[in-house]
Formats: sequence, structure tokens, C-alpha cells
Amino acid sequence: MRQMPVCAVGLSVNLEHTPVHAPRMTGATGVSWARTWRSTAAVAVFAGLLAGCSELPTAGPTASDLKSQEVKGQQTQFDLVDVDENVVKVLAAQHNDSFHVRFKKYGRPPEPKIGVGDSLVVSIWEAAGGGLFSSSPTDHVSAGSRSVTIPEQMVGRDGSITVPFAGQIHVAGRLPLEVQRTIEKRLAEKAIEPQAIVTITRSVSNTATVTGEVVNGARVPLSLKGDRLLDLVAAAGGARAPVYETFVRLSRDGLTATIPMETLVADPAENIYAQAGDVLTLVRLPQSFTAFGATGSNSQVPFSSEKMTLVEALAKVGGLQDMRSDPAGVFLFRYEPPEMVKLLGRPQIPNGPGGDSPVVYRLDLRDAKSYFLAQRFAMEDKDIIYVANADLNELQKFFTLLNTLTGPVITGIVVKSAAP
Repeated sequence: MRQMPVCAVGLSVNLEHTPVHAPRMTGATGVSWARTWRSTAAVAVFAGLLAGCSELPTAGPTASDLKSQEVKGQQTQFDLVDVDENVVKVLAAQHNDSFHVRFKKYGRPPEPKIGVGDSLVVSIWEAAGGGLFSSSPTDHVSAGSRSVTIPEQMVGRDGSITVPFAGQIHVAGRLPLEVQRTIEKRLAEKAIEPQAIVTITRSVSNTATVTGEVVNGARVPLSLKGDRLLDLVAAAGGARAPVYETFVRLSRDGLTATIPMETLVADPAENIYAQAGDVLTLVRLPQSFTAFGATGSNSQVPFSSEKMTLVEALAKVGGLQDMRSDPAGVFLFRYEPPEMVKLLGRPQIPNGPGGDSPVVYRLDLRDAKSYFLAQRFAMEDKDIIYVANADLNELQKFFTLLNTLTGPVITGIVVKSAAP
């Protein structure tokens, strides 16, 4: 609360210099003198208060005060923007982070490629006996044909495996089918019509990581059919926080984007396919706004859903107080990024976090159309709503204070003058 001490210096001086024993008069003359003396005292008290008091206790600036504070010393302190149809459209058109837009080139599920650390099994068949692997103690696949299975081996740091009679083969970053053809080509002159099958028995590279404070961390292997982001969250046990308080952060190939979990659930386009090496982090970020001034309550209020409008926010704090508020003085304080300030046609004041500019939006609820605008004005995390006191309310407080201070004095004067 902004409060300046109420000064009654003028009043104190006047009373100290008032004669204690005023001459008594009787009759009509005495009554007239008493009335004149009381009026003079009241005027002196009133003048003393006006001279000694510049401000009264208040919860914040009035609408006119705030307007006058926009520019101080020829320097703009903040941008004051009146909310109208154009402002609401500009704010509604702002682009938030989007997985679909940021990672658009990854539109299809990835083909599982072999990576360093994966475990492979290679099986080789020959069309007839007496070939390269004829002495191998393996089962017959068909009359005259033989097969051999090379024991499981892990792809080394150099990205290679070793196949007997084919040598060292680079497999990292390649599809199993490509590796099969390479093996068959190298054995073509040594074995009888060789055919190979490469099987990935355990993959550590074709996985995505799910982590965060509201989910069980897990490394999730990606299936051949493709897995979407919500599939990863489900495989890790699901989120343990309300959807509207949970945000999903995707890191891929050096890029990171964050969107609300509610958006990921509601918009199928955002539920993109996971890629090998993805890191999906689920964090809980409670959203809230704060209300001050002539509202039903001054408090910090958490969002009950991902999206909240200004009219809903005002309702949550009890609306405007009938006896105090100025319906033309509903303000919302927010830092806006440079591109948004430019779209609003306002000057840049990059003194906020990250170079953002302080913007104060003003809504006049005396106009019925403003209620429709408030219904489309989206709240953001850490917004501040302030409802100014009406100017008449300040005047009423002044007269209440005046009556509180002068009432006992005038009553004492009357009693003193009426005493015999």
C-alpha cells in the first residue's frame, strides 16, 4: 500500500494559538459569535489539512496517475496500450513454440539404423553343400543347403563388426539390409550363392530418453513402425502432475523446443514421431497471475487450465469492488518480446529480462464491448492485474479523514462556548 503521512501541522498550530479562555457572551450575540468562531475554526482546519497533506493512503495509482507516469523526464517508462480489436488480434496471432514447426523435416518415422554399441547376429546360408561353410555343424535348411550363425557381437567404437571370410565391415549408420548386401558381395567368390541375414538383437542407439521431475526416467527403444512422443511418455509410466501444469521439452539435433503438455495432447500435429537420440523432458511449471488494487481479493492465483482469459482471471479474484474501483482503470502489466512490441506499434524499451519491454494494457469496462475483448485476451504466466481506485473514492476518503480529525475539535469548541 502506498501511504504518505497525513500532516496536520497547520491544524496543530491553529489550535495551539487558540485562546483557552474565549470571552463569553450571552443572548443572540453569544450564539452568533459561537457560530462564527466554529466556522472560522473549521475553515482553518480545512486549510491546514490541504496545506499539509498531499496524498492519502491508497493501494496504488489512479488511472490518471498511471497515465502521467508513462513518460518521465522525456523518457518513456513503459508502453501504455489501450486494448481494442486490433490488439487482441495481434496477441492471438503470436507464435509459440511448436514441435510440428520446429522439427518439420522429421515428418516420418525413422528407419532403425545400426549404431555403435548395438548387438548383432549374422546368419549366412549357402545354396548347396561342399561350399565354404559345408563343415559347419549346423542344421540343414533344405536338401543340399547349409547355414551358419555367427555369435552375437557388439558394434565397436569404430562402427564395425567382423564376419569370417568377409573381414571387417563398417555397419554404423547403415540399415541391416545394406549390411546384408555387403556381406553377400564379399562372400560371393568364396561361398556358393551366399545369402545373409543381419538381426539387431539389442539396440542402444535406436532409443529415446524420457526424463523429468514428473515422470519415471527411462530409455525407450523405438519400434520399427514408429513411436510418437506420447507413446514415449506412456512407455515411461506417464506424467505424475496435472496436464495443465506440465510442459514437454524436446531436444533433438542441437535444437530444443518446449510446449504445454495440454497442447501435445489436444493437437495431433504436435505429437510428432520420435527419433533416435531424442531427449524428452517433462517439467512441472505452475502458471499463475497476481491481482492488486480494487478487486475482490489481492492475491496470487494459479491457473486452473493451460489457457485463461482476462475476464476469467478477474472473476477468480472476485471482480471489481463497487465502492472503490474505476471500471475505466483495469490494467494488465506484462513484459513483451521485441517482435510483439513492434507489431503493437510501440517504441522498444529493452530494460526487461532478455531485452523485453514493459507493456501496460488498459481496458475500459464501462464499454460493454470490452467484456468481449476481455473474453479473448489470453493471460500469460506471471501477469499482473491492477484495478485502480476511482477518483471519487479518493475524495471520499479525504472527507472521511477530515471529519475524523475536525469532529472532536469542533465539538470541543461548541461545548466550551456553551459553558456558563
